[in-house]
Amino acid sequence: MSDIIRRDPRAERIARNRLHPLHAALQPQQIQWMGPNGIVRKNPHAAAAGFIGPAGLKRIDRSGAQQGGSSKRQSSSATVQLPLHVVEQPAFIIAVVPDMVGGRLSSHDKDLLGLAHQLAGKDGAVLAVVFGEHKESAFDSAGIDRLLHLEGDEYSGYSPEQRVLALRAVDSQFAPRHWLLPDSRTGGGELGRRLASSLGERPATRVWQVKDGQSTGRAGAGREDIAQAAPRLILAAAECAEPVSETRHEARAVELSAQVPRNLPRIEDLGSVAVDPAQIPMAESEFILSGGNGVKDWELFHRAAVALGATEGASRVAVDDGHMPRARQVGATGTWVTARVYVAVGISGAIQHLQGIGACDKVVAINLDPGCDMIKRADMAVIGDSAAILQALIERVEAHRNGAKRDAA
Repeated sequence: MSDIIRRDPRAERIARNRLHPLHAALQPQQIQWMGPNGIVRKNPHAAAAGFIGPAGLKRIDRSGAQQGGSSKRQSSSATVQLPLHVVEQPAFIIAVVPDMVGGRLSSHDKDLLGLAHQLAGKDGAVLAVVFGEHKESAFDSAGIDRLLHLEGDEYSGYSPEQRVLALRAVDSQFAPRHWLLPDSRTGGGELGRRLASSLGERPATRVWQVKDGQSTGRAGAGREDIAQAAPRLILAAAECAEPVSETRHEARAVELSAQVPRNLPRIEDLGSVAVDPAQIPMAESEFILSGGNGVKDWELFHRAAVALGATEGASRVAVDDGHMPRARQVGATGTWVTARVYVAVGISGAIQHLQGIGACDKVVAINLDPGCDMIKRADMAVIGDSAAILQALIERVEAHRNGAKRDAA
């Protein structure tokens, strides 16, 4: 086992939130303290932590092993075991079709599952329909009660017609009360409109709230709201609801009872088109390498962005110093970004910058100061010289690509 201390950001957030049901379980228990007369006082309740002996009696552990008395440093974070939500016989089904960009649930998908969880309540179950291969391992914590995974070459690439046929089979078998799809440009918006046409439903689009049987969606270039009775098919916008965070769900695998007919494709998928990351707007980029005041070698920073295939960003200090153009400034005073991976190099983490990256899925911080705010915000932190770390990243990426070329040859 490694002695490296790993942070648990989820446990830290729960420990700070006094309204969370697991808040009390994550509070550190005080073992001893200094009394007013200089006498060390011990907590008898903490000292009572022990073990069950062979006769069934509880014995107090006086070795200190269970109270942090061992020589090895113990991790400050505890493993969070959320309560399991089980629906054996659901009264109805709420069907969700996530985008699964990159084979994983995006922040938009998790918001959509949070909305589905609200609509399902205690009696309903959330059914997620996932197409093709995926890399997601946290379906249970995202709020999925039933998981239908449809695999096959017919679902790979751009195949909306075949997917609509599969969703029609899902509709016939499970008869969901509501269909929820993300109103996005990564496939959910088009697939939802195709499904609505196939089912003869009139969908509600750009929905940002569903409450008391009413759905509210944006209209008029985002300047107006349209409220209506929640239809059966809803295309929801990002941040339509809070993601599920307080319960675990079964994510029980289910299958279709009928064979999905094969569709004769009228559209040929020619694969992805290579795009220069520098030409991608930061608000739409999935991978951003952002530099701050701690970057001393900007030429190396640009080479690292090219090697990693990342879109470049910068803090306000770096922009003010002339190292990056104003259009590349990230933060509340610049561009709000929603990248799946955001790498902050030499950025201390001003409040305006942290606000601008609040919707990013994973944040990686590279900094010399282990106590800066960006390190506290990051999901993974690397403490060290940014130039050495970026050079090592470039070498690793080049070695990986050269190895892949040799294997292909």
